[in-house]
Amino acid sequence: MPNLTKILAGALIAVALLLGLFAWTLSRRPAPVAVTPAMHASFPVVVATHALPAGKAIRVDALRVQSLPINPNGAFTDPAQLVGRVPNAEIAAESPVLEGQLSSGLAERVEPGERALAVRVDEGNAVGNRLRPGNFVDVFFTLKRDGGGVGGGAEIDRTQARLLMSKVRVLAFGNATVSGDNSGDPNGMVRTAVLAVPVADVDRLTLAESAGRLIFALRNPKDAEVADQSVLPVYPGVLKTAAHNGSAEPLQDSTRAAAGVALDALSGRGNPAGAGTRPPPLPLPRMPPPTRVAGNTTSTKSGIEVIRGGRAETVAW
Repeated sequence: MPNLTKILAGALIAVALLLGLFAWTLSRRPAPVAVTPAMHASFPVVVATHALPAGKAIRVDALRVQSLPINPNGAFTDPAQLVGRVPNAEIAAESPVLEGQLSSGLAERVEPGERALAVRVDEGNAVGNRLRPGNFVDVFFTLKRDGGGVGGGAEIDRTQARLLMSKVRVLAFGNATVSGDNSGDPNGMVRTAVLAVPVADVDRLTLAESAGRLIFALRNPKDAEVADQSVLPVYPGVLKTAAHNGSAEPLQDSTRAAAGVALDALSGRGNPAGAGTRPPPLPLPRMPPPTRVAGNTTSTKSGIEVIRGGRAETVAW
């Protein structure tokens, strides 16, 4: 009987070892993964219905929303966000329209007919460096008499100061722009301001800056008063312009800018040479009294009578 008990105990131990080994083997196997149908994610993305040329504003009928399996970085979901934006390069048809493909920065803040122009500034002419992007300023300029030329003051007849342009929009001041940081330079080291200038006025502004000094007067954006250019004379161009299709229509602003403006016209001294007027004639030099020579008919000797002023003298010959 004791032997049977020992055999039974050994058998149970062997079974326990086998069960333990089987359990350890099962624990080493990976857990089964439930197989589910594959689900494809989709994202609404704005794509071009046809090729979008570079430099031309995007129209709403050139866009549509399409579901794509990927969501590209910089993609749009609403076509209204892209209306009026301008591509930097051509965008192919059926391609997503991305932010990096579109014009941005100051170029987007310049209105049609304007140009962004950088001018020199310092603390004395920029409202103590308190200008900010988005402000409106009146641009005054001063022309000082130039005494270093031939004749003294030949280039600018009189020292003057006057309003050059009204309500000019500031696009950038130093490193601050309307689309980014709106704070000024804390160190007061601002050296340039970028203004939105009508293309026809770029000549006047650049000429006034190079020949004189600009002053920026900050103004309230609600103030609508501007200088009435219609009551001022039209600056004659440096270059003559041909008849505009035989009509009296005004020239385009770009054509007026190409014609240019001379410094003597800008300073009010008159038309530049070649603008349709001739310079006044030079005064004739004063001649000494004429010397009269007359033959002496009363003298018995051959000779001539020379009269100098009020004195007469007979010279023999």
